[in-house]
Amino acid sequence: MARVSTSLKPRLDWRVIVAFASLGAVGLYLWMNAMISRVGFPLDDTWIHLTYARNLAEHGEWAFRLGEQSAGSTSPLWTLLLSIGYVIRLAPYAWTFFLGWLMLTLLAIFAEASARKLLTGYSPRIPWVGIFFVFAWHLTWAATSGMETLLHALLIFLVLTSLIGGSSRYAMLGLLAGLSVWVRPDGATLLGPILFTIAFTEKSWSSRGRSAISVLIGFGVLFLLYLLFNLALSGNPMPNTFYAKQAEYQADWLNRPLQERLVDYLLPIFASPFIALSPGAVGWVSGAIRNRNWGALAGIIWFVGYVLLYFLRLPPYQHGRYIIPAFPILYLWGLLGMAGFMLGARSNLRLKFLWKTLVATLSVAFFILGGLQNAKDVFWVESEMVATAEWVKRNIPPDATLAVHDIGAMGYFASNPLLDLAGLVDPEVIPFIRDEARLADYLNDRSAEYLIAPPGFYEELIDNREIVFVAGEASSSTNLDDHMLVLKWK
Repeated sequence: MARVSTSLKPRLDWRVIVAFASLGAVGLYLWMNAMISRVGFPLDDTWIHLTYARNLAEHGEWAFRLGEQSAGSTSPLWTLLLSIGYVIRLAPYAWTFFLGWLMLTLLAIFAEASARKLLTGYSPRIPWVGIFFVFAWHLTWAATSGMETLLHALLIFLVLTSLIGGSSRYAMLGLLAGLSVWVRPDGATLLGPILFTIAFTEKSWSSRGRSAISVLIGFGVLFLLYLLFNLALSGNPMPNTFYAKQAEYQADWLNRPLQERLVDYLLPIFASPFIALSPGAVGWVSGAIRNRNWGALAGIIWFVGYVLLYFLRLPPYQHGRYIIPAFPILYLWGLLGMAGFMLGARSNLRLKFLWKTLVATLSVAFFILGGLQNAKDVFWVESEMVATAEWVKRNIPPDATLAVHDIGAMGYFASNPLLDLAGLVDPEVIPFIRDEARLADYLNDRSAEYLIAPPGFYEELIDNREIVFVAGEASSSTNLDDHMLVLKWK
């Protein structure tokens, strides 16, 4: 009997491998959550998106509180996608985690495809670049967070890798940049690298002009609709969160020592397997500059500017979640540099082995540590935010007005009228968001009956108020500053 040629044996498509690896990564994080506490979300903000999504799907209203339209959702496109889960009755958990898995899978597939396109000789059966992406803990954390982070990262990655590859589909790039604004307002920064690349790659002023017009039309249509959307909801061109976060945190952040702020921003970048990829990133970026790859240079400038933009305005928050969308292009540079070294005929074999071992070891170690941290984040939100909201739903009359700083879980689980002390839904508090004396007057004027305060946040407002509930019964801490409090205001 003739032997079957090994070349005729079916090969598993690398995209399928990436999809299953992504499913495994997300599944492991959810399993760790369940083992430590229960499946949930690591951020209270997720419940804000879900509240808007539920009201949109079930009542056709873009509102956090029914009958009160507001621009409290930073990411209208993500909220719209989440609303599908309520239509098909898979919300809030199954559909949200499915979207996270889908975004992680697509991001990893595009990363692997980019490596195969940009790196001559890289076409392994095992898609190592894609697998690195799905197990990079910041990205896995984002996939299980229920937030728009990975959707934003995907759109940014598509634009920047297209520029590196020399794409001249400028209208499409403009549309992607405009679409990214519907995920986060900072998506507008993508106009910079696109126009920069046009200026240096197009050969004549007329072609530069035509290309720039194509970009601006594609971007402008979606951006104008975004501005009109917010103006119709709140009278401001940007969502309330754009103004509220800066008003609440910017002054305190900028008053901290520069060295301390630098460490806070560098830590999320290097507390990851990228620390082993950084030599590859430096090597690849240097080569791109030497070869005058203007699209790559545009991406480098964008990355620095994007991180600097947040550095000058806000603290990095949970694990640097506002700058996580910039991580994938950083990882790709490092992986391209590393893979190029591995493919080099003259590269030292021992160094190759050590480098691969280091990246693999750090990837596994950070993935596990990240999963444990994610489970702790979920435990805190569930035992503090969600538990408080569920207690309020059971024990406080539904018509009692609540003054709340973190409105996500409270708005989702309890139906009470809310006064949003963070300004996400009630922008009128933004001018005095950190002035506790004026906040007290505001609560009195608006007939607040209960104050729900995050740990140690409002020293003056909670002083001499009767405590009716302390969250975190499962915690060993007895310090009130560690737990959410429900206090009587009147």
